[in-house]
Amino acid sequence: MVRILSDSGCDMTLEYAKSLGVEIVPLKVSFGDELYKDAYDIDHDTFFEKLIESDVLPQTSQVTPFEYEEFFAKGNEEDEIICITISSKLSGCYGSAVIAAEDSNRSVFVVDSLNACVGQRILVERAVQLRDEGLSGAEIAKALDEEKKNIRIIALLDTLEYLKKGGRISAAAAMAGTFLSIKPVICISEGEIKVLGKARGSKNGCNMLTEFIKKEGPISFDKPFCLAYSGLSDKTLRKYINDSAALYEDRVEKEKLPISSIGSAIGTHIGPGGIAVTFFV
Repeated sequence: MVRILSDSGCDMTLEYAKSLGVEIVPLKVSFGDELYKDAYDIDHDTFFEKLIESDVLPQTSQVTPFEYEEFFAKGNEEDEIICITISSKLSGCYGSAVIAAEDSNRSVFVVDSLNACVGQRILVERAVQLRDEGLSGAEIAKALDEEKKNIRIIALLDTLEYLKKGGRISAAAAMAGTFLSIKPVICISEGEIKVLGKARGSKNGCNMLTEFIKKEGPISFDKPFCLAYSGLSDKTLRKYINDSAALYEDRVEKEKLPISSIGSAIGTHIGPGGIAVTFFV
């Protein structure tokens, strides 16, 4: 049997993960003295409620080797384990999982997703597809390491406030951006968050997302893809879906588009009101 594990950086709910036969290992999120196990003690809506109310950014902390060992030890000794982590350039989870795998008496294959959020999610979903096709743990790990290079993720942010709070841009730049209605467009490239451009207003930002997909695509619809939003409302994402319907309408019914909310690992830095698209090319 092949077991699939991922840290909560993939932003799957426990219910959805369970439906796929995926186990979620929680990152930790702290608001001052309040510590939560991501996905277990705090859901995405509650996280954003607290984020909006808080004057300081919450802190996220990686999964420890011991915590990974506890998950690896579950199940049968003959099980093969695929452990997919958030990008090693964004968190220490990959290093912790490698240490735990070396100390485990189980057959563990650790895969650095070089991604996060829904980009990591679709790699986990791809692992599920391969498991259900009957591939072994070694075959799945090898395929994921190759196919992860074909993942594209792009996001449009609504605000510069949280990049300012995190020290990624200056207060002056944030103020100027807000005054000019600047919407940053970011991606994850080679495991790191990078700024692709800055759009004047949401309409231009959504157009930039669509142009990126056309440039990088076509989307591989036989593999997982996903759209996502950050915060308490998916209003901006719904508008984007309507405006970009030509990308999907011949392949997927609008009502069946896979949609996820963004959680704490990336949500801390982008804030509410953002939208994202991820796919395999």
